[in-house]
Amino acid sequence: MNTADLGLPVDVPSTALFTDQYELTMLQAALKAGTAERRSVFEVFTRRLPEGRRYGVVAGTGRVLDAVENFRFDAGLLGFLRERQIVDEATLDWLAGYRFTGDVLGYPEGEVYFPGSPIMRVEGSFAECVLLETVILSILNHDSAIAAAASRMSSAAGSRPLIEMGARRTHELSAVAAARAAYVGGFTTTSDLAAGFRYGIPTVGTSAHAFTLLHDTERDAFRAQVDALGRGTTLLVDTYDVAEAVRTAVEVAGPELGAVRIDSGDLLLVAHRVRQQLDELGATDTKIVVTSDLDEYAIASLAAAPVDAYGVGTQLVTGSGHPTASMVYKLVARAESDDPRAPLVPVAKKSSGGKTSIGGRKWAARRLDEDGIAEAEVVGTGAVPAELAGRQLQVELVKGGEVLAREPLDVVRDRHIAARAGLPLSATQLSRGEPVLPTEYVQVPSGN
Repeated sequence: MNTADLGLPVDVPSTALFTDQYELTMLQAALKAGTAERRSVFEVFTRRLPEGRRYGVVAGTGRVLDAVENFRFDAGLLGFLRERQIVDEATLDWLAGYRFTGDVLGYPEGEVYFPGSPIMRVEGSFAECVLLETVILSILNHDSAIAAAASRMSSAAGSRPLIEMGARRTHELSAVAAARAAYVGGFTTTSDLAAGFRYGIPTVGTSAHAFTLLHDTERDAFRAQVDALGRGTTLLVDTYDVAEAVRTAVEVAGPELGAVRIDSGDLLLVAHRVRQQLDELGATDTKIVVTSDLDEYAIASLAAAPVDAYGVGTQLVTGSGHPTASMVYKLVARAESDDPRAPLVPVAKKSSGGKTSIGGRKWAARRLDEDGIAEAEVVGTGAVPAELAGRQLQVELVKGGEVLAREPLDVVRDRHIAARAGLPLSATQLSRGEPVLPTEYVQVPSGN
């Protein structure tokens, strides 16, 4: 059960200072200019996928909802801003009553996305929306990068389970978010207890090499672990000699031994030798778990090996070489005046160097071919064409400041598996290539 996303009691600190100073200075200037209350539309999107990636994975949405709810300036935070003279008193007074009262729409968590996909749309006054830029981007960029790596790894692993075990390779708080994102991307368990407590992700773990080295002999270590954890435990067999360790493990635990773990060496060769040895010793049901700096390519190379599960750490929590999804948060439309009824006008940045954007509030839909497989990501402004009306991707996440879309993490994970399955088969290829779906832009007059 996903305790946090079901709204059960979990302490979450204020997220109000998870921001950049220029957001507050922009607020002060807009308040003084009288433009702060203009109705505005911001969108989150990425101009390109990391090199070689065929699709992206939306992850972190549930954490964004928590962050928006907890974006509050209490007395301590206001005192810090006052002491540093970051903004003036009028702005501090405005911040003291800050509550997001706008709307958020977006791709549901676990969905896939492509360059230009309007992954999240934030609407409200300029003042209340601009403050959320950094916290939204920091969550979505990190979690989506991890989930994309996890998705590639889970695709390469097929039906074999994946264990997230990267906590010691990243910041302690990032480790919890990474475990959540990995679960969204298809991992089945985590070694991180904070992630288990915070998000209800199943946790696993048995012993490290230190436990074997603690004891006088490997047999003593195995006996101690089996006595404490039962015959179904996983014994680490590569501290000294693997063949001798496997023999000792079966002698100590019997054929009921749950699994052995291999953490070094030529994993393909060693896994075949260990499987043969386990079978010869009568431990035919004992599973083999492999670890040791795995990534999606190493996992794919072990597809023909007698491996039952993979443990992945460093490469997962660093996005397998791409630690950010390079998402941006851009103003795409704003009202002509402070009048709530004033029409929205599209706005867009125009610059060289590939940093241009497309103005206007956008919708998104995925067009399918005759076999029901996705063939294009269609992004547009104005009215949604009738043939795409039932294929729209964005859903309401927040309405009038109220969160609408908290979901159990298992629902999100299942959504991703289904979304990935709906892409062309080439989406799961690990060879370098372009996004598996083209992004098509259309502009339809609102009156059509």
